[in-house]
Amino acid sequence: IKAFYEEHLHLDDEIRYILEGSGYFDVRDEDDKWIRIFMEKGDMITLPAGIYHRFTPDENNYVKAMRLFVGEPVWTAYNRPADDFPARKQYMKFLAEGTK
Repeated sequence: IKAFYEEHLHLDDEIRYILEGSGYFDVRDEDDKWIRIFMEKGDMITLPAGIYHRFTPDENNYVKAMRLFVGEPVWTAYNRPADDFPARKQYMKFLAEGTK
């Protein structure tokens, strides 16, 4: 699970469903500050392509999660900095449009 704690992004949306245990997804806001989201059994999250994020279990140090895919599964994570990918540029454009 240590690999998931490295800040990274994906070129496709990431959909996670927590089957057992609990932990935290950390995502960046438009000011590049962390937002911590607690997740536990039964919770689901969709992270858009291009968003920097990381995951860590809580003090129980156990989580079992399922990743859902649209189409062919792609597991590649790109550690920060990965700002030149079209998915990152599209995400940043989305953020900029939302703050107008």
